[in-house]
Amino acid sequence: MSHGRHVTMLTEGTYPHVHGGVSTWCDQLVRGMPEVDFNVIALTGSGREPVTWELPRNVYRHTAVPLWGPAPGRGRRWALRGKAHRRFTETYEQFLLSLLDPARGGFSAALHELALHARAGRLAAVLRSESVLRTLISVWTRPELPTAGAAPTIHDALTATDLLEHALRPLAVRIPPDSVAHAVSSGLATLPALAAKRLDGVPFLLTEHGIYLRERYLGYRTAAQRWPVKALMLGFYRELNTEGYRQADLITPCNQYNRRWEERGGAPSDKIRTVYNGVDPHAFPEAGPEPEVPTLSWCGRIDPIKDLETLIRAYAFMREELPALRLRLFGPVPAGCEDYRLRLEKLAAELGVGDGISYEGRIEQVAKAYAAGSIVMLSSISEGFPFSIIEAMSCGRTTVSTDVGGVREAVGDTGLVVPPREPELMAKATLALLRDDARRAELGRMSRKRVVEKFTLHQSVDGFRHIYRELADEKRAGQPVLPVHAGDDWTQRLADPWYRELAADGSLW
Repeated sequence: MSHGRHVTMLTEGTYPHVHGGVSTWCDQLVRGMPEVDFNVIALTGSGREPVTWELPRNVYRHTAVPLWGPAPGRGRRWALRGKAHRRFTETYEQFLLSLLDPARGGFSAALHELALHARAGRLAAVLRSESVLRTLISVWTRPELPTAGAAPTIHDALTATDLLEHALRPLAVRIPPDSVAHAVSSGLATLPALAAKRLDGVPFLLTEHGIYLRERYLGYRTAAQRWPVKALMLGFYRELNTEGYRQADLITPCNQYNRRWEERGGAPSDKIRTVYNGVDPHAFPEAGPEPEVPTLSWCGRIDPIKDLETLIRAYAFMREELPALRLRLFGPVPAGCEDYRLRLEKLAAELGVGDGISYEGRIEQVAKAYAAGSIVMLSSISEGFPFSIIEAMSCGRTTVSTDVGGVREAVGDTGLVVPPREPELMAKATLALLRDDARRAELGRMSRKRVVEKFTLHQSVDGFRHIYRELADEKRAGQPVLPVHAGDDWTQRLADPWYRELAADGSLW
C-alpha cells in the first residue's frame, strides 16, 4: 500500500458506472490523492453496467456488487434445522419488529446476526424459505402494529421478502481489514461498512451528499407496492440510516443543511465534520461573453429528482414575455429514466415550447455548458451541495436555483434562490435577472470570487486526506473504533458457540 494508506470506497448507483455529481466527487477524491490506494466497491443493478469513468492507477481494485439478478449461492440448498432454525427465526422476528415498531429496538443486533449468515453464503436462500415467509406474515398481522389493519396479502409478503433479500445482499461483501471503509452515501452502501466495523474492527467514515432517507421517502410516494410493503421497506431504510449514523466513526456532510438532518436523525454532533464540495477554478474558468440569443442553461442527469417539469413550466411562463428565449439541457439520460425524458418532451409540446428546448446530451467539457447560458438554472427537489451550481459560479455565471440541500449555502448572495416546485416564482426571478444586464454581470463576478475563496477542490480533497490519516492512525494506535454502548452484548454473542457454528469454514474468524 502506498505510504501505508488504504481506503475502501463504497458507492451505490454512482461511481464508476454512472456520471453525475456524486461520481464527480468520487473521481476528484481518488485523483486528488495519488498517494492513497483505493479499493472501490460499487453497488449496481445487474452487475453488467459498464465502467464509464477511466479509473486512475491508484484504484487497485474495483468490484461491482449486483443488487439484482441471481441470488448469491444460487443452486445450493441451505436448510437450518433444530436450534439453528429457531435462532434464525428469533433473529428475523426481532429484525422485522424493529422495522415496524422502532420503539422495540433490536435492529443493530439482528442486522449483525444476518451479516454472519450473509458472509457464510446462506442468507439469500434462508430468507426465501417458506418458514421465514410465515414469520413475516405472523409479525405483520400482530394487532398492536401499524400494519395490522392493512390486511397484508401473500403477494405482499413475497414482494417484501424479495425486496429485503436484494437490499441485504451487500452484507456479504468483505472489506480488507487494514483499510478505512468510506461509504459515500447513507443506506445500502453502509451495510458492508457496518459489518466490517463490528466483525473486523474496520474504521467507518460516512459521507452524505443528498439526504438518502428523505430521497427514499420521496421515491416511495409513487412506488407501485401496497402500503404494508412500503411501511416495511421505509422502516428498513429508517433503521439502517439511524444505525449508520450511530456506528460511523466520523460523518462528513457536504453542507450544514445535511448536518442538521443528520443531527435530527440521531447522529452525535461531535462525530460530524462538514467538508464542502469543491471545484478547480482553472478547470472552470470565466466563461466570457454571454450568448447573443438569451439562453437558460441547465446541467445534470435527466432524472425525476431534478424536477425538470418545474423548469419547463417556468420556461413556458418566460416565453410569453421573451419569445426568443432558449433553454438548453446538458446531461445524459440514465438507464431507467428514458420514460421521464419522453414525459418532459410531451409536457413541452403541450405547453407549446418544445421548439425552444434542446437536449444536448452529455458534454465532455462541462464548462462549455455553463458558458452556453446567460443564467444557469437548477430546479431539483433534493440536492446535497450541487456541483452544477459551484461549477457555474466558478465560470462567472449567476444562477437561479431551488432552495434545497446546501444550495443556499453555496450561492450566498451571488444568485437567486426560489422555493422548489414553484415554476411561476422561478420564472419571475429569472426574468428579473434577464432584464438587468448590469446586475447579472455583477452577480457573475461575485459568484467566481465566492468559489475561489470558499469552495476549491484543493480545500475539499485536503480535508479528506487528513480525515483518512486520522482514522487510520487511530486504528494503528489501538484505539477502540466504537465505544461499547450500555446494554450492547455483541462481544458476548460472538463468544456463543452458535456463531462459531455459523462460520464452520473458519473464514469469519
